[in-house]
Amino acid sequence: MCGISGIINFNNKPICPEQLKSMMSTIKHRGPDSEGTYVDKNFGLGHVRLSIQDLSSAGNQPMFSDDERYSIVFNGEIYNFIEIKEQLSSKYNFKTKTDTEVILAAYIEWGEDCLDKFNGDWAFVIYDKFKHTFFGARDRYGIKPFYYFMNDSQFIFASEIKAITQLFETREANDKLIYEYLVYNRTDHSNETFFKNIYKLQHGHSFKIESNIFSIKKWYNLSEKLSPIEFSPLDYRREIKSSIKLRLRSDVPLGVSLSGGIDSSAITSILIHDFKLKDINTFSAIYKNQWADESEFIEEYSDALENMYFVSPNSNSFYDDFKKFIYAQGEPVSNIGPYAQYKVMELASKNVVVTLDGQGADEQLAGYHYFFGGYFKELVQTFKLMRLIKEMSCYIKMHRSSHAFKYLAFYFLPSIYKNKIGGKIYGSLNKNFQKFWENKVTINDDLYNPNSLNQSLLQHFEFKLEHLLKWDDLNSMNFSIESRVPFLDHNLVEKTLSSSASIKIKNGWTKHILRDSVKDILPDLIYKRVDKKGFSTPSDYWFRTPEFKEYILDTINSKDFSDRDYFDIADCNKKYSSHLNNKVDISKDIWKWINIDVWFKQFID
Repeated sequence: MCGISGIINFNNKPICPEQLKSMMSTIKHRGPDSEGTYVDKNFGLGHVRLSIQDLSSAGNQPMFSDDERYSIVFNGEIYNFIEIKEQLSSKYNFKTKTDTEVILAAYIEWGEDCLDKFNGDWAFVIYDKFKHTFFGARDRYGIKPFYYFMNDSQFIFASEIKAITQLFETREANDKLIYEYLVYNRTDHSNETFFKNIYKLQHGHSFKIESNIFSIKKWYNLSEKLSPIEFSPLDYRREIKSSIKLRLRSDVPLGVSLSGGIDSSAITSILIHDFKLKDINTFSAIYKNQWADESEFIEEYSDALENMYFVSPNSNSFYDDFKKFIYAQGEPVSNIGPYAQYKVMELASKNVVVTLDGQGADEQLAGYHYFFGGYFKELVQTFKLMRLIKEMSCYIKMHRSSHAFKYLAFYFLPSIYKNKIGGKIYGSLNKNFQKFWENKVTINDDLYNPNSLNQSLLQHFEFKLEHLLKWDDLNSMNFSIESRVPFLDHNLVEKTLSSSASIKIKNGWTKHILRDSVKDILPDLIYKRVDKKGFSTPSDYWFRTPEFKEYILDTINSKDFSDRDYFDIADCNKKYSSHLNNKVDISKDIWKWINIDVWFKQFID
């Protein structure tokens, strides 16, 4: 994993090398081991390297083909590079042990079709010196980021948005994105960012710049890869094991982000039992005697693992860190949960360079309560009433919750009412701000109107997974850590989403096929878990502490906060008073007040 950046002037004016260096400096945390540039008149490519494969200087970038026709800057990992290298070994004289060199050779051999060969996560740009063209691409699901700014005279790109924004003296917030963030809790659902005129290349897309013309193509379409199959727990175990095996390829120390949930625990158990790795490092966030604590599940591995590390985020650490955390993310974050991961990555950075993470399992195996609502709707519409009654009964008995039924009712509402309900859930908005934007939203309707469980899962991959992957990337790379996500191997994803809904939800259990696939090696306490916390934080309590009370009241009653016209200040004060008195928990709203205010001060004002 690394950081890439570049500037291309369409007007043929020489670029300013100092600007390229400044971009690289801004994201140096992504690549502390080395850096390099390639500047040629009207363009420049920059790279900062975090050495993972082939730690020698031969792996430095920009990297060039033997004839120096092609050059590349690349962020990510191609996990099957050894197999691709073997395919091409009779035609190409490889000089390094890197996956970067394999990408170049694959592009030379197959052109844009090389993308279909890659198993991994990536964002890269390749320059063809003879044709003076640029080709760039992003991985299938958006694991690695790619941001860009473009106008009539230039194209600027980078791995992090802050590398681009720091080139401009004035920056403007994208109010439409802010509205969708505040009202629908959504980020990263389109190609827009929180900054006007700065965009992201969407997952599964590539681009070309030829004769100064910029064009985008969708090279990967998940829905086209799906067709009904039979997929057993044994098949699933084989696929996830194969994915983990590929992601163990590394020339640096490796560990696991262990939350105590079934996803990261499955990875850990497979490493212990299938790969016999007893000395694996694990890193966890714990909160003793608080609702977010998962230490009882994590401790199930205490006899099997030798190197377990823990961090305990608290109100004091968060008060000290929250501005740094907001800066690391570069855009507003919808809740405080990613802060726990931020601290886990900070801890991991003292011991390893690569971590395995359970991200992506929820979105393919129905890990959230609202997926039950989608499944119930499918059973209603296909008249499978006996199955519906059984699943509803099991849900009530097992989860003791009404959430699934609320989502089921919500899914049958007309769109206009869904929008109104969404606006009421996330309140305290300035009425003029809400009135202006409420009919201009770009949230994909299918997220709130699935006809089946599998359709709901597919829509999550298209429009809702990426914000989690962005947080994962920015949290890990902020501390020079490469985070790998075995559940997002495309072979596993395509087979799981092609299989029937009943392997995901069955008799009230979520992730049924995953549970069964690792039943023989997963601690029983974790196998039988029905709650979900992930990397959670007890933020409701934190925002009642004296330090935060003073800070929050100063913030929401400040002139800057009021002048932005996003919030109803009186309502903010009223709700926060109720929060302080333990009458309600509005910690998600409070966080958004803080996040928006700090983000403006760091990037806009």
